[in-house]
Amino acid sequence: MIEYKRLLYISLFASLAVVVHMIEALIPTSIIVPGAKLGLSNIMILLSLVLFGYSAGFQVLLLRTIISSFLIGTFMTTSFYLSLAGGLLSFTLMALAYKYLNDKFSLIGVSLLGAVAHNVGQILVAYLIIDNWGIIYYLPYLLLFALPTGIFIGLAVIYLEEHLRLNL
Repeated sequence: MIEYKRLLYISLFASLAVVVHMIEALIPTSIIVPGAKLGLSNIMILLSLVLFGYSAGFQVLLLRTIISSFLIGTFMTTSFYLSLAGGLLSFTLMALAYKYLNDKFSLIGVSLLGAVAHNVGQILVAYLIIDNWGIIYYLPYLLLFALPTGIFIGLAVIYLEEHLRLNL
């Protein structure tokens, strides 16, 4: 693929990830699990990883995290660090699974791994902030949201990859 076209797609995916994240920020958090979000912007991150490689997926992750935090007003706050830590751990494990376990993990499995890792990363940073392992008991509740959305994100990426590969 021509480099400028690749850069255009990465920019488009990062922009879409920011927009989806912003829309999601407007939705009130769950009463059942306070602070839980669907994480639908991860569709663009995983799709970038699959279509354009690790560097592109990482760029979309960083752009989405930084730009969204500026627009929402959470840059360099606890929320920013939780999001960044979850995103970095999630992306790292998804990239490794996609590269080395591609024969064992479908994109749904890769997405599920990312969803779980995102929450684990957030819990680890929360522990570093509050210095209380009691926060670990919050993880099962977060996973109530992570598992179904991880499946949905995996299915969405499979669908989008099939249709976008034809046009790239």
